[in-house]
Amino acid sequence: MTLRPNVLLITVDQFRGDCLSTLGHPNVRTPHLDALAGDGVLFTDHWAQCAPCSPGRASLLTGLYQMNHRVLRNGTPLDSRHPTVANQARAVGYDPLLFGYTDQSVDPRTVAPGNPRICSYEGIAPGFAVHTPLGEDGALWRRWLAARGHAPALLSDDEPQRIWRPAGGDLPPQRPHAEPPAFGAEETETAFLTERVIHHLRARDGAAARTGAPWFLHVSHLRPHPPFVVPAPYNTMVAPGEVALPVRAESREAQAAVHPFQRYAMERLALSSFVYEAAGLVADLDDDAVRTIRAVYYGMIAEVDAQIGRLVAFLKERGDYDDTLIVVTSDHGELLGDHYLFGKLGWYDGAYRIPLIVKPPHPPILGRIDAMTEAVDVAPTILQAIGAAPSPAMNGRSLLPFLKGGMPDVWRNAVHWEYDFRETASGEAERALGLPLDACQCAVLRDDRYKYVHFSGLPSLLFDLDRDPHELDDRADDEDYRDIRALYAERMLSWRAVHQDRTLTGWDLTAPGGPLHRAPDRGQW
Repeated sequence: MTLRPNVLLITVDQFRGDCLSTLGHPNVRTPHLDALAGDGVLFTDHWAQCAPCSPGRASLLTGLYQMNHRVLRNGTPLDSRHPTVANQARAVGYDPLLFGYTDQSVDPRTVAPGNPRICSYEGIAPGFAVHTPLGEDGALWRRWLAARGHAPALLSDDEPQRIWRPAGGDLPPQRPHAEPPAFGAEETETAFLTERVIHHLRARDGAAARTGAPWFLHVSHLRPHPPFVVPAPYNTMVAPGEVALPVRAESREAQAAVHPFQRYAMERLALSSFVYEAAGLVADLDDDAVRTIRAVYYGMIAEVDAQIGRLVAFLKERGDYDDTLIVVTSDHGELLGDHYLFGKLGWYDGAYRIPLIVKPPHPPILGRIDAMTEAVDVAPTILQAIGAAPSPAMNGRSLLPFLKGGMPDVWRNAVHWEYDFRETASGEAERALGLPLDACQCAVLRDDRYKYVHFSGLPSLLFDLDRDPHELDDRADDEDYRDIRALYAERMLSWRAVHQDRTLTGWDLTAPGGPLHRAPDRGQW
């Protein structure tokens, strides 16, 4: 066994936390993730910190809440002063290697004007070396498909999204469908990236392997992120007629009346963001179309599960499995039609509850943890496991006590997330909602009983989760809940005060005996 573990950090994009068959989902089939959870620890109450992809991954990789890392949208740069799990692991001798993407825009102050990296949100988080970059255009994957004989017109760089059209389809579909694309199940992006990882580990059986040096791989899969399309047999694995309809109000108008941002989103969320070339708005989909999308999404999850199983089987074959810390999680969830919405936005649970499976390099005592955990906990967990000291600025807390069968003396009693809906270039949200740019945001405090949503410049929301677990009845203006609303607003203010940037605040340079540094101690916060 290696003195320090190998690290395999797997992210799957836009993966709902309830979509594991081990949790009793009636449609999803995830035998390989279930088996991995059986060998490790499944955290059943795990939450993303923010959305969409760039903010969510910034929190995952830095261990910081959005209010501190300030990556607000895809395209907001990550301040170069923030350490990531990768450069902190590199400082103790690991060589973190990326397969896929991290969606972190470069700090423009660190590169020359005109550098092409400034014009993309698909940059690489500091500290990672890149083995196989794979962004949303899938350029390397499409070249791989071309080498396998697929038609050049299908793989054009001028229209990369054409790859998502149904096989043999000359005309784009106008509505959701379950038709397979032209490539097969062994040719997906997930399969391509898995093959690249396996190839790398085989090639590593040389000088590096003989030294016994542990490896650190971040494998970042794009699916089940839209567009919602998947090859056979996954496209028909779940029959739409067997799929339940989403959680939502009794009518579109009743749902839109919940909050001004709800109406704003429903009036603008285009179906083409989820089904390539489809027309219309998400909010206008009929029940059959919604069921079709949900069934295809569940098939996409099964496809990703199969490729994760393929990689795990390879690790077992080469004898690395027992010596490897494996973490599987997501950047955010997917609303999947809940509240007449798709994607990752707003405050609803479906967009922020995500999976977390941790398989340590030693047998855990407990296989399932129901304590509230957050994305910011992943980086300090990995760092502590490899013998690196997490940055004192991190907001997250290591989960190693849980992995060893224990329980921290004090743990958080609520989770928090943030959502920034500014449209910096267009200013659309500002005009439509009558808000200044920096007020286009909300913050959420959720515990087992209540969810409080605070907007800057718009009405707040309060849900009594005991009576209303599906978040259909806002109680913020209910006189019977006035004191609860005030209490939760105070709790949120306290949370923000406790978790402000503490990069240097733990230091006292005038302490008797010389400079003193105190580590963070946030208790239940």
